Amino acid sequence: MSTNATKPEEKGFFEKVKETIEGLWDSTKDTAEDVKEAAEDKFETLKDKVITKKATVAKASVTKKAAATVDKAKATAADIKAKATQKAKAITTKARNETAIAKKAAAGVKAKAKTQAKTINTNAKTEVEKAKKSLATKTATAVKKKAVAAK
Repeated sequence: MSTNATKPEEKGFFEKVKETIEGLWDSTKDTAEDVKEAAEDKFETLKDKVITKKATVAKASVTKKAAATVDKAKATAADIKAKATQKAKAITTKARNETAIAKKAAAGVKAKAKTQAKTINTNAKTEVEKAKKSLATKTATAVKKKAVAAK
């Protein structure tokens, strides 16, 4: 008979500790890999959210800046339009005043010309009347002389 027992050999204390540590190590390694994968997934998800949020913030910022620029342009356009309207009114008023002055000057010149024409006409009539009287007197004197001579 042999001295070997048919029973399985019992492991020693250190072998049991070693197996326990190996089991813990393997489970820890698996857990670490799971945690790493979960962390990577979470990182990607957060990264996508941050990119989306940055895009939204950038879009909002661009929209606000565009709106501010449009408002500024509208204000500038309104200011320019108001200035142009005032300038147009001033030019129209000045043109009306100058037209009125020119009309008054033309009326004055016309009145002066009319007065001078009347004066010249009156003087001419007076001269014609004098000439007619002088001619009539001369004609009458000549007729008297002929009548006296014919006698």
